[in-house]
Amino acid sequence: MKLVTYLSFDGTCREAFTFYAALLGGRVEALMPFGGSPMAEHVDPKDHDRIMHGSVVFGEQQLMGTDADCGHPYEAIRGAYVTLLVPTVEEAERVFAKLAERGTVTMPLQETFWAPRYGMLTDRFGVPWMINTDMPAGSGTCVDAPAAA
Repeated sequence: MKLVTYLSFDGTCREAFTFYAALLGGRVEALMPFGGSPMAEHVDPKDHDRIMHGSVVFGEQQLMGTDADCGHPYEAIRGAYVTLLVPTVEEAERVFAKLAERGTVTMPLQETFWAPRYGMLTDRFGVPWMINTDMPAGSGTCVDAPAAA
């Protein structure tokens, strides 16, 4: 079983996925426009360049997404975050800074009791992110998770 996040965009899926692939070292696997699909004749012509299905792969991880169309108006993502667990403070600072460009920072990247760096933002594409740096092994400051049943 694999859990995949599927994002919705307001006409910026192509730009967002190209940006995410470059920023996070992934590759764009699919960017199928509505106008290039078998259902193109049933789609409003002004939606033909919008992305019907997109996919970006990062090693074994994957993001998928679509642009809203006339039949399914865009609704901002609420109540969820795409979370990146990064191995170093330097990488957290680099990724956070790039995602924050033209976005909105809701919690600046900072040291917390559970991580050397943690921050929250919504990027310029409307996607909410949490950036979390792994706690160094043996630090003993994180609360242990309960054992699995």
